[in-house]
Amino acid sequence: MKRNNIKEIILVIAIVIIQTIIFTIAGINKSYIHMDEAYSLGLASYDKIEIQDNEDFYNTWHNSDYYEDYLAVDEDEKFEFKQVYENQKNDVHPPLYYLILRIAMGFSMGSYSKWPGIIVNIVIYTCITIFMYLIIKKLLDERNRYKERSAILALVSSITLAAVTNAIYIRMYALSTLNIVITTYLHLKLLDKKEKNNILLIAIAISALAGSLTHYYYLFYLAFTFIMFVIKYIKEKEYKRLAKYVITMVLAGIMSLIIFPYSIQHMFFGYRGQGTIENLTNISKFVGSIARYLLITNVYGFNNLLFILIIAIIGIIIYKKVKNKEIFSVKNRYIKYIALPTLFYFILVAISSPFIELRYIMPICGMMFILVIYYIASILNNMVKEKTPNIIIVSIFLLMAIMPTISNKIIELSTGKEFRVEKEYLYSSKDEFAKKLKSEFKLPVEMFSSFSDASMANTLLYIKNFRIEPEVLYSNKHEIVETIKNDLNVPTLYLFNSNNNRFLDDILLFTNIDESYIAKDVQCNEKNIREILQYKDISNGIVVFINDGQENEELINTIAKCINCYEVKYLQRLNACDIYYIK
Repeated sequence: MKRNNIKEIILVIAIVIIQTIIFTIAGINKSYIHMDEAYSLGLASYDKIEIQDNEDFYNTWHNSDYYEDYLAVDEDEKFEFKQVYENQKNDVHPPLYYLILRIAMGFSMGSYSKWPGIIVNIVIYTCITIFMYLIIKKLLDERNRYKERSAILALVSSITLAAVTNAIYIRMYALSTLNIVITTYLHLKLLDKKEKNNILLIAIAISALAGSLTHYYYLFYLAFTFIMFVIKYIKEKEYKRLAKYVITMVLAGIMSLIIFPYSIQHMFFGYRGQGTIENLTNISKFVGSIARYLLITNVYGFNNLLFILIIAIIGIIIYKKVKNKEIFSVKNRYIKYIALPTLFYFILVAISSPFIELRYIMPICGMMFILVIYYIASILNNMVKEKTPNIIIVSIFLLMAIMPTISNKIIELSTGKEFRVEKEYLYSSKDEFAKKLKSEFKLPVEMFSSFSDASMANTLLYIKNFRIEPEVLYSNKHEIVETIKNDLNVPTLYLFNSNNNRFLDDILLFTNIDESYIAKDVQCNEKNIREILQYKDISNGIVVFINDGQENEELINTIAKCINCYEVKYLQRLNACDIYYIK
């Protein structure tokens, strides 16, 4: 093996080790799970889509094992995989990721663990970074120290807040990211390959098949890439290559439908597919959705640096125009095959996604990062000394590394230090706590409320707990998990409003509670509360969960009166409910 190849392999291994250490640290610090992560674990291992579908779920006392069963594989389920396919048939996503997760969960039998999902994603991200390195190397081919620059770019693209979130988020988005980068790299190779490309076409077909069986949004990216290559072959009159390429894609599509024919139902007739089609035809949403996704991309894809970089790019372009300098000194034939599908994916996902959420654009955040940095380096090339672009790029990376800390300090200063550190449990009333927060908040909170349907109190609590960090790290949930598990493992009552069913957002806490009761749409009066709590030892008090859409203070006062306990503590706001302790 050539010495240069050995150095390159060592370089790639080094960046993979660095990112793996970062992902592992983030995984250790991950304190909670989002309801979609609970869905991932349940859909991969349970015999129903939701634990709430059990006939005995509501209005009955359960222990912690009852809920943990949804999040774990039991010994007697070790070789059962049928539910993976059946659950996805009845849900809204294809099954490939859930099959991989189910296999990984088999190594952690009998109890919930976040690690099978995180480890799967860390392994996937090793492959993502390798392919990102290969893509960047093609973009920078033969430039000064292009391998080292490619390695640095690949590493930094994999440790942005979006990438770390992707790695520790137990969902299919890391796998979808891998599908996209493999598809991109193989198509860049196809541009170079003029003859005997059958093996490459087979690889493209396998990549397309895997992508379509992972997430339907992948098809946005694939579709635009496909259109670009069809146009290319027609313009160049390469009809034989066109025919082989089209046949390859058609066969991949047929194979995907043979394996999972329910895709048609999901995409065109299911509630999520219908919602996507409706959103795509709602022109009034376009600008607002795209703008909000750009804000999310700025925070998580560029660690709050995107708009500064865009202003810098525009400024340099204007300067070069004034000086009559060529904007790009070197034309790159690969770049449009990355930039245009990425832009198309971003716009379509921004318009069609059911919620404005980071997770839907995570698969292209790495590509967007690479494109912005590439364009900055390219427009600087014929303008400054050869080494200056490298210095500027390194400076950008260092700034990105410290931007989350700087941003959090600015947030702290804007909202007031006391606002940030105030503890919910010092108050008996959520409204009282929210009123205190509003008096300290230095910015117009109504501006934040206008972006969502959340109440003023919930908006204030969200702002208080918001930090620029990996989105599903949930560092602010660590204390409540430990408190419920170790200090307040007392009978727990969940007053559940079925019109706001997000129970899976709370299921992790219930796996740590010995006795809990989900009271579905139960009228909170003295008779019902006493009936529910009869025979229960409430000498150390009770914990009460109340999900959205209810009058918290009225319910808490009624329960306190019923059990003759009047010391009330408001413990914390979760994603979609509030927790109280009454003693």
